[in-house]
Amino acid sequence: MYKVFYYEKPLTLSEKPVQDAKNLNFIGEGQFDEALALLKNGDASHVHIYYHNLEMLWNKFLNHFHYLEAAGGLVKNTQNEILFIYRLEKWDLPKGKVEVGETTELAAIREVEEECGVTNLKILKFITNTYHIYFDTKLHLKSTFWYEMSYDGNEKLIPQIEEGIGIAKWKSLEEIPFLMNQTYENIKLVLESEIDLKSI
Repeated sequence: MYKVFYYEKPLTLSEKPVQDAKNLNFIGEGQFDEALALLKNGDASHVHIYYHNLEMLWNKFLNHFHYLEAAGGLVKNTQNEILFIYRLEKWDLPKGKVEVGETTELAAIREVEEECGVTNLKILKFITNTYHIYFDTKLHLKSTFWYEMSYDGNEKLIPQIEEGIGIAKWKSLEEIPFLMNQTYENIKLVLESEIDLKSI
């Protein structure tokens, strides 16, 4: 199953209908726009599109939008704290656009360094991809590649003000549940995949 967020609501795609969603049996690409309209206008909190060939459905979905890639990091220090940024009144993880000719790993490290002012990061593993759709002059589908990283330095954090970042701060695991109401759905997915929040 693929999960994409639009206006912080899930649009999912799989081979079969699911419960507790507005299900659309795929017959044409016009249903992608129908799904977005249902989410944007508040008629549905979760829209699901299904088709027996999921990879074909996903490829048609990708081609329907302007696709772009970003990369970011869930960075832990030696105190097992996690590096967050505060931007647009939301707590977020550092991330940014993948440049031409750049791997997602290098982009993730570069973006964390630029947005938070830290260096000597080490990638431990790939975590997951998240997806969201946004509109400026056209609809964009952004895929973000997330990596777990370690940091063993003690540099002063420097938020990248020109990118609208007001704060860069280490947060303890005990603080994270309190951030969940002030972050994005995709960030919740990343955190929940790596941290057992119920045990905190």
